[in-house]
Amino acid sequence: MVVTTGFFDGVHVGHRAVLQRVADVAHAQGSESAVITFWPHPRVILHQDAGKVRLLNTLDEKKRHLHNAGIDHVFVLPFTTAFSQLSPEHFMEKYLHRRFQAATLIVGYDHHLGVHAGAGYEQLRAIGAAMNIWVERVEERKDAVQRLTVSATKIREALALGDVEKANRLLDYSYQLQGVVVEGQRLGRQLGFPTANMQLYEPLKQLPANGVYRTRVRLHNAVYCGMTNIGVRPTVQPGDTARTIETHILHFSDDIYGQDLVVEFLERLRDERRFASLDELKAQLQRDREELEMKK
Repeated sequence: MVVTTGFFDGVHVGHRAVLQRVADVAHAQGSESAVITFWPHPRVILHQDAGKVRLLNTLDEKKRHLHNAGIDHVFVLPFTTAFSQLSPEHFMEKYLHRRFQAATLIVGYDHHLGVHAGAGYEQLRAIGAAMNIWVERVEERKDAVQRLTVSATKIREALALGDVEKANRLLDYSYQLQGVVVEGQRLGRQLGFPTANMQLYEPLKQLPANGVYRTRVRLHNAVYCGMTNIGVRPTVQPGDTARTIETHILHFSDDIYGQDLVVEFLERLRDERRFASLDELKAQLQRDREELEMKK
């Protein structure tokens, strides 16, 4: 079996270079490809600024993206305090050699494995040689537009600035949020813009910056155009700091409370701002919707 290991948050284009090499080597060897990943995020377990941890993928999203990248098997190991103390030798012996019978380990350009920042490429090669595991490194992948090294951190930074187009380019897919539709104040319906208020299934998901976005909405195996506001609703709830995720689905008005909703972010339309009146807010929402209609 040909394997790689890591948390793989985002399964972004930098990860894809490693995953493609895993799939290619497995095919050449007539073997199967696998990713050995972990859950939950190590910083949550190790209490390393755990309150600041934000994820690009839920576990299910990560599995789906890994399989879509051509990986045959995704093995999820529970990340615990005891697990975090494994030495590189112990991890490779217990999991790669004995449990998964790996013949080849493919790693990224900056990959480290094991406790205390772990072993780098040269050390992994030496450890692997003793177990008859070939270790190969894939060089770093840079964004073709800005020539920056692709990383989950840079994607989170782009999302935090509202630059969903840059985030999507680095991911090579549209960033999404998934949750259940919960009841709100119904003010949007009164304004002629009914919204689906979303409660995330994964509360640690990274939110894009406050603002209004053009989105793609998936509901009941159907796809709709949407206009999503992330923010604190300063016009209707001044002083409130609780962020909400509200999506107006174009040409749709069914009651969908309690149902699953997926929102994919395509483009940021504008900042969230406070309007002097509800009439001004409604007029702006009409302009936003007209802009979306032209981009459909």
